[in-house]
Amino acid sequence: MWLVAQDFSERLNTMPEGWLHAMGVTITKATADEVEAQLTVGPEHLQGYGIVHGGVHCGLIESLASIGAALYALPRGQSVVGLENSTSFIRAVRAGATIRAVANPVTRGRKTQVWEARVLDGEDRVVATGRVRLLCLEKEEQLAGEQVRGPLHPPSGA
Repeated sequence: MWLVAQDFSERLNTMPEGWLHAMGVTITKATADEVEAQLTVGPEHLQGYGIVHGGVHCGLIESLASIGAALYALPRGQSVVGLENSTSFIRAVRAGATIRAVANPVTRGRKTQVWEARVLDGEDRVVATGRVRLLCLEKEEQLAGEQVRGPLHPPSGA
């Protein structure tokens, strides 16, 4: 039986491509109830003023919400795709800092899920907050003309 409580962080960290890999994000926990990650801020994360680009915060928040939502939806034979990401920037962060993020579900329905996330600095101060709304897709539904099949899907027969 494929368990919803299983931690998929190790599996996610071995994926050789994608936004998380490109940004140097390490997933530290990945369950259907909570997803956590961290990254050390480098020059690739900065905007022109030398602080973390807002897109990094948005991408981190959306990625963690999507992972958690997918882990909840997959045992039901569903995939998820983001519909909306609302991110607020609270505190500036510069290169060399380590930030971590935590995402948790607000609501998980049959067709949509809403997740909230916080990005924190090394002193546990809130750097950014966000809320992501996701659509749950059934097996037979398509996205951009293809059936959705991602790396977190359980093996056949699981």
